[in-house]
Amino acid sequence: MQLSSLLYKVPLQATAGSMDTDVTHLTMDSRRVAPGSLFIAVRGTVTDGHAYIDKAIELGASAILCETLPDQTPEHVTFVQVADSARTMGLVAANFYGHPSKKIRLVGVTGTNGKTSVATLLFRLFRSLGYRCGLLSTVQNQIDDTVIPATHTTPDAITTHELLVRMLEHGCTHVFMEVSSHAVVQERIAGLHFAGGIFTNITHDHLDFHKTFDNYIKAKKGFFDQLPRAAFALTNADDKRGAVMLQNTLARKESYSLQTLGTFKGKILADGLFGLEMDIDNRRVWFKLIGRFNAYNLLAVYGAAVLLGEDPDDVLTQLSGLMPPPGRFEQVISDDRIVGIVDYAHTPDALQNVLETIAEFSQESETGRLPQVITVVGCGGNRDAAKRPLMAEIACKFSQRVILTSDNPRHEEPMAILEQMQAGVPPIDFKKTITIEDRREAIERAVALAQPHDIILVAGKGHETYQEIKGVKYDFDDRLVLREAFANRGKA
Repeated sequence: MQLSSLLYKVPLQATAGSMDTDVTHLTMDSRRVAPGSLFIAVRGTVTDGHAYIDKAIELGASAILCETLPDQTPEHVTFVQVADSARTMGLVAANFYGHPSKKIRLVGVTGTNGKTSVATLLFRLFRSLGYRCGLLSTVQNQIDDTVIPATHTTPDAITTHELLVRMLEHGCTHVFMEVSSHAVVQERIAGLHFAGGIFTNITHDHLDFHKTFDNYIKAKKGFFDQLPRAAFALTNADDKRGAVMLQNTLARKESYSLQTLGTFKGKILADGLFGLEMDIDNRRVWFKLIGRFNAYNLLAVYGAAVLLGEDPDDVLTQLSGLMPPPGRFEQVISDDRIVGIVDYAHTPDALQNVLETIAEFSQESETGRLPQVITVVGCGGNRDAAKRPLMAEIACKFSQRVILTSDNPRHEEPMAILEQMQAGVPPIDFKKTITIEDRREAIERAVALAQPHDIILVAGKGHETYQEIKGVKYDFDDRLVLREAFANRGKA
């Protein structure tokens, strides 16, 4: 494709070289440059793509898109200067791949908690309704049955467009996509045409990146501000910032609610460890998911499906048979009936939601003993440190025993993270709190402390199958470790 066609409707500041240059490949990674590539120099949080322009030219790039032109521009390479390389990358990718998002029904899901559950449930729901679908999520990207590992909650713009083209080629009609706040700020959704957007909730998270909670809210809102008039904007009316998301959107404004007025209204009739019964728009339905937080997720999925034109009765019938996504309140039960729950909860609000749900189920067993809740929890390194003491405080409030341990310490010292968590432990709870740096040992200790009918929550990593320490990812799956500990329970 000619460079001039790639730059259709792209605001330019300056150019140097021929606009008739043929481009056969797009990349923001200089290591992937080949003859005929357009190399896009993006200023990232860690590296600046402008530092790799010379390398891209050496590898055969036919054109360079950047924010700052170098002093010398080789005659055989075309340079294009723009104000924002990241945003332009999305627009160029859309032109290069033929605007695939306009040929498919793309729905984005944003919010602090529930993004993965809502996107995954929508993907599974529409497949059960007979559609071919795509999924872009934290857990994995998926084209019908084909699983593609995910490296980011929301991929970069080029990767997203490449995946959308593959989905179209496979016959997909719908794609459900998590939209992170980072992705909005970093323009990873630029060039995408959404049929709808969903807001789940917003709580304390990612302040390491956004610096202030107000900036975090603005990032989420930025997604809805970009929605076209033909799209729908579906928000949680019970979240006090739900209405904020809709203030400036051109999209059709809709809502769902358990407590207030909403387009889609739900009510919890019964909630237990093995299911959730709800009234949704005057229809009584039983679901395999549990907890109040999942009641909201189910309402969001139901509302989005109806707004996409599906029959309400068909939607609820199929939803009632769906299982929760991996690592979301996933249960592992021992032979002597200790209930292990593995959940991705890694924010204060998510942890409290899960523990409040567990507290509702912690009823007296047939032995006459009130079951205890044992929580194993850590906090990730190189992330928002302000939430660390809060996580420990919440764990102590809702648990009889608490074990503080490593999550993904990444490049931080594990004990430094744990010391920050310990600062949130109330003095009255010192005796019931243990700190064990090794996560496997922490889970094994929880199992050793448990008695039949107790509930062990292992929080923070959920579906993840690794633990990142000093930049290295080691095999680690909370679910497998918990099963092994249960299997070894009682052995010498």
